[in-house]
Amino acid sequence: MSLERRVHLSRSARTAYEALEGFAKQVGAVAEEAGIDARLKEIVQIHASQLNGCAYCVRIHVDRAVTAGLDADVIAQIPTWRDSGVFTERERAALELAEAFTFIHEAGVPDEVYDHVGGILSEAEYVALSWILVSINSFNRIAIAGRYPVPARKAVSAG
Repeated sequence: MSLERRVHLSRSARTAYEALEGFAKQVGAVAEEAGIDARLKEIVQIHASQLNGCAYCVRIHVDRAVTAGLDADVIAQIPTWRDSGVFTERERAALELAEAFTFIHEAGVPDEVYDHVGGILSEAEYVALSWILVSINSFNRIAIAGRYPVPARKAVSAG
């Protein structure tokens, strides 16, 4: 990765970014109304960010996931969710939907994914998770395009 300075979209067109932030807040309200808890919301946002290669958003959502009560084991299992037993059926459906939305350019949301996920999630949950995924994929693209930095954290000494 080049160290060249990139345009920071969230600063360069502040009103557009504020509109996206407002959109994200509205999506959060839709998710809350649909019964999407913080754990599920953060799991799908981490997964979409991982799939997109957005280190900046992964950092933000891992921090939020920890605040929501997720532990290191669950967070570490997200990329391997298909082979892991730590996720509920509902979480697995949401992770599958996250993959479909993140790679939507390949095949849309395939009928088999739509039918499978729709058989597990309510329509309100499906709608809310879909909007969460639209939102996080937008933020991923802004951070990736601007190469937002993710510096190493300072180690906390014990004692």
